[in-house]
Amino acid sequence: MARPSGQSLKIFQDKDSLARGAALLFIESFEEAVREKGFFSVVLSGGATPLRLYELLASKEYRSAVQWGLAHFFWGDERCVPPDSPESNFNAANQSLLSKIEIPPENIHRIKGELPPMAAAKSAEDELVSFFHLGAGVPPPFDLVLLGLGSDGHTLSLFPGTQGLEEKERLVIPNHVPKLDAWRVTLTFSAIEKAKKTVFLVSGEEKAAAMKEVFEGKDLPAARVRAKEVLWLADSEAAVLVSD
Repeated sequence: MARPSGQSLKIFQDKDSLARGAALLFIESFEEAVREKGFFSVVLSGGATPLRLYELLASKEYRSAVQWGLAHFFWGDERCVPPDSPESNFNAANQSLLSKIEIPPENIHRIKGELPPMAAAKSAEDELVSFFHLGAGVPPPFDLVLLGLGSDGHTLSLFPGTQGLEEKERLVIPNHVPKLDAWRVTLTFSAIEKAKKTVFLVSGEEKAAAMKEVFEGKDLPAARVRAKEVLWLADSEAAVLVSD
């Protein structure tokens, strides 16, 4: 089956080997960025699949491979909850990785989900503009963006049928998701289009149908992602309908 134009696919046997492959890619991206400009910027994804990666990076086996003081963490999206909420994407990453490594607090650029959605989005966009010294309408040059895939084809908090799909100018927006009856704060497609590498981490048979539809060219949110390089890392269950 044809994959999206300009995108590559790596299939792993199971979730653990997927996490190890992602950890090696993370470390390689870090090393390349530091060689080129002295620091590394990464966008973290929420959801269950990336947690295995975060736990692995925090483990004794991998933790010393990264100079964490040179890494800057951003988030692709956030629920409108306080940072210590069990539903917070920041909290999940903090519990699995950030609290277990030595990293300056100023290197953690979370979305402030405790604020009203519009204020949280503006704060996050202002942070991007300030950190990357961006001009008006210029996307940030992230080194690595980690994305997930929902069973409905969503990525970030850009769900099918939501207004955020059509945003062309802003980098961070509040996006109402009717099927969840909830607001989310999310990066837009524009915010990641200049990323050096964007990586989908996909695991589990419940994602197989959505992944197949993306690879068939269906107009799902995940199929709209563009970046300098887009790579799919999937376990065999998620990729069962797209593997040759």
